[in-house]
Amino acid sequence: MFWKMKSRLGRPKLPRNIRQLIARMVEENPTWGQGRVADELALKLGFLVSPRTVGAYWPNQPDNRGPSSQRWNSFVRNHTRSLLACDFLLVVTAGFRQLYVFVLMEIGTRRILTCNVTSHPTAAWTLQQFREGLPSECGHKFLIHDRDAIFSTELDQQLQSFRLKVLRTPVRAPQANAYCERLIGTMRREFLDFVIPLGERHLRSLLKEWVAHYN
Repeated sequence: MFWKMKSRLGRPKLPRNIRQLIARMVEENPTWGQGRVADELALKLGFLVSPRTVGAYWPNQPDNRGPSSQRWNSFVRNHTRSLLACDFLLVVTAGFRQLYVFVLMEIGTRRILTCNVTSHPTAAWTLQQFREGLPSECGHKFLIHDRDAIFSTELDQQLQSFRLKVLRTPVRAPQANAYCERLIGTMRREFLDFVIPLGERHLRSLLKEWVAHYN
């Protein structure tokens, strides 16, 4: 009971003057983050405190972010009709051969524009999928993909000829490409978990059928 009572108290609060200083620093320097404030306290005052602790005393401020710093959810919602997303998933055949499935989807309609299979995904092969999958007159402006090595810098530069601005997701943040990740999850749960493809041709024919059904 004694230690239970002690644990309720938690960590002691920062001194009042430090809390007021944090609020003042945030007000006078709106571009500073919690890490920068913590560094300034350590460098100028020798007061060691973690950025997380600084965040606990972060003052509530009105949201004055401009359009260039809008949240990711807001960006996706505002540009739904002009957004594309793509990704690769791995499929193992009956002979334990690894095949890569490329999926390109339109976020606004959730339609799959192209879905193809290869055992050696190269930048040239991936670029060809965009040529075949994108309609000639399309209003798409942005393409979301992760930081997989398959999506090389050269590929991103080539995609500019399609008038597409490539948006790479942050490291280890699959939720940034949530629509495509959800599509791949649906593909596995409704289709791939119930079949064992015999080879590349077999998988391609099965995918063609399922994509028509999905769309």
